[in-house]
Amino acid sequence: MTQTAIPYVFMRGGTSRGPYFRRSDLPEDLDTLAKVLVAALGAGQSLNIDGIGGGAAVTTKVAMLSVSEDDWADIDYFFAQVAVEDKLVDFKPTCGNILSGVAPAAIEMGLFEPQGDETEIRIRAVNTGARVVARIQTPGGRLTYEGDTGIAGVPGQSAPVQLSFMEVVGSATGAFLPTGNLRDTVQGIELTCMDVAMPMAIACAADFGLTGYESAEDLDANRAFFDRMEAVRIEAGERMGMGDVSKSVTPKFGLVAPAKVGGTLAVRYFMPWKTHPTMAVTGAQCMASCALTPGTVADGLLDRPTTSPAEVILEHASGTIDVLVDFTTENGFTVNAAGLVRTARKLADGHVYVPQSVWKGS
Repeated sequence: MTQTAIPYVFMRGGTSRGPYFRRSDLPEDLDTLAKVLVAALGAGQSLNIDGIGGGAAVTTKVAMLSVSEDDWADIDYFFAQVAVEDKLVDFKPTCGNILSGVAPAAIEMGLFEPQGDETEIRIRAVNTGARVVARIQTPGGRLTYEGDTGIAGVPGQSAPVQLSFMEVVGSATGAFLPTGNLRDTVQGIELTCMDVAMPMAIACAADFGLTGYESAEDLDANRAFFDRMEAVRIEAGERMGMGDVSKSVTPKFGLVAPAKVGGTLAVRYFMPWKTHPTMAVTGAQCMASCALTPGTVADGLLDRPTTSPAEVILEHASGTIDVLVDFTTENGFTVNAAGLVRTARKLADGHVYVPQSVWKGS
């Protein structure tokens, strides 16, 4: 045999999708692991024609699961963002949409047993150390994907996946405000650099000459904006203590504008070299926290909720996403936890194959 077979479950998690592997079925060494994931997904070509990637950043994501040795967690979730057109893999960030599929995937893989009509699984995000409690529907002790919950960016309805993110502040940088400031000016653009579930640099759309209501396609076509945004993002990353981020997908970049269709705030989110077609779960928590924090670039754009927990409705390129934020203001603004509802669905399972010249298997 000239190829190595690797078992996997193919899942849609939230508005992303990709293969979910047992961590033990993959190489331990990260350099070899990256080569295996590049080969499996077909990274390095716009259509990912020689792999199972979908030709977009939201469809070249990978979850690797194992039973956790952490005293708190049940399952460890190790995430990889595989590039589309480059043979690159970023192990720094996590992904909340792909995390939506972790609990059902863990059951599918036999890593966790259902518990009654609703199953609670405690998940540790290995990349960032974040702790998440997932609650999924298991009527009669059997996993189901059928339900009446819909999310923007996904057709139809599915069973709800309730996610409660704990200890989300400083997930990557160790600080709520990595630069120490509520606002920084970078290359003439005023930013709020914030780290809640995902480190982000957030700006007002108007400061880039945008409305904040542009479609993802229109923004992707505006290369002058992307060039300027990327220069600002790279410098912001340095100021946030993240070093040279030119080849990293973090910090992510976000734009804010006044709500247009009855939400709390209009937002656009970048991955960062392409506009997200909807909204990342982790990014939504950070942008919701920015909306709730006095003194950020969101000032003047919304009627800010002042009581906790607060429901923040973010209007994104494909609809809305609701974030429930538990916070305190006794010693400055502090985020305690954030909750969202997503959906997930198993799409396929079996084996994905990579050339033995890449990896001969364990």
